[in-house]
Amino acid sequence: MKKLLFIALLCASIPELAAQAYEYRIITSIESVVPMGLGRSRIISSEEDKNYQDYTTMRTEDNKKQNKSKRGEAKVDDFEETKILNFYSATGINFQNIASNDALLSSKVNTMIEKGWELAFVTSGVESDSGKGDGTGIFITRFIFKRLK
Repeated sequence: MKKLLFIALLCASIPELAAQAYEYRIITSIESVVPMGLGRSRIISSEEDKNYQDYTTMRTEDNKKQNKSKRGEAKVDDFEETKILNFYSATGINFQNIASNDALLSSKVNTMIEKGWELAFVTSGVESDSGKGDGTGIFITRFIFKRLK
């Protein structure tokens, strides 16, 4: 009987658990692949919220109006910017810089977790140096955190 009561209580709480709402926060790291410290590598996190709907227009066959919001209005003024190091030095890939960036990113991730955030997803992309005469490129990683509202 106790087992049956426990199972009934557990089943009754499942819909409540599924209905829990989360909030999300994205932290972005941009690591330059420009040699000799000429690039700008950073960890960026917004400290203010924006509602995407304020900058969105629903365009249909009957409604061809473009969004008239100003790009400057979409920009956030409050964000945290942490300097990190470029992947390359004058002689090529700088493994000490990569290890240093890993230490700073680990610190940021650990701080987020200490504040109650859970690392939910990580996604990355690269725009790399395309050879002679280019000299530019970035490696971008987005860390997506979530926590219960």
